[in-house]
Amino acid sequence: MGRGKVELKRIENKINRQVTFAKRRNGLLKKAYELSVLCDAEVALIIFSNRGKLYEFCSGTSMAKTLERYQRCSYGALELHHQNEIETQKRYQEYLKLKSKVEGLQQTQRNFLGEELEQLDIRELEQLERQLDSSLKTIRSNKTQHMLDQLTDLQRKEEMLLETNNILRNKLEEINVTLQPTWESREQNGPYSCPPHQSEGYYEKARCNSTLQIGYNSSMLNESGGAAGTSSQHANDFMNGWMN
Repeated sequence: MGRGKVELKRIENKINRQVTFAKRRNGLLKKAYELSVLCDAEVALIIFSNRGKLYEFCSGTSMAKTLERYQRCSYGALELHHQNEIETQKRYQEYLKLKSKVEGLQQTQRNFLGEELEQLDIRELEQLERQLDSSLKTIRSNKTQHMLDQLTDLQRKEEMLLETNNILRNKLEEINVTLQPTWESREQNGPYSCPPHQSEGYYEKARCNSTLQIGYNSSMLNESGGAAGTSSQHANDFMNGWMN
């Protein structure tokens, strides 16, 4: 016949309970030792009797080191999770502070623009007015300084341009002084100068005149042929002399 299942419950008989404790304690210690040797495992076993007596087994160097290792493995993740929760809470509190500060700045900006002024009292309105006056003075001061800086730059550029203009004018005058004798000699010996006077008459005077005149001229005819004779005769004489 097979052995039936034994129901696990507290042994009421004190003597039997002590005997069973001693047997199973020794068997458990033996199994812990066998497990550490066969599987090269670090095993620690702690047993307290109902009277508070301690029985222990440790396959490592010391029970304290094994317990410390157990604490790191068991409670390290819990501590890390707890630290993460604390860090998250701190960040959330910081977020709430920054959010409140941003909302306050946005409200101040709207007040500067003249919006939502109904909620402000007299003291806050006076403070807002002083801030606006101070800001306006600063803006005007910066604007004036910027305009003065631009004016100074323009004056400096003007002085540079005037100096450059004077330098160029002096160079031009030097060039004119240098080339003046050459121009005078060209005017005296040039193709438009009057050749030496060889004979008297209207033809020679016409060549010396730089302006070409074609037609009837009474003054020229009077100088070359005199005032006698008819006008038609003088015209014919002028044309014949020109064609020849």
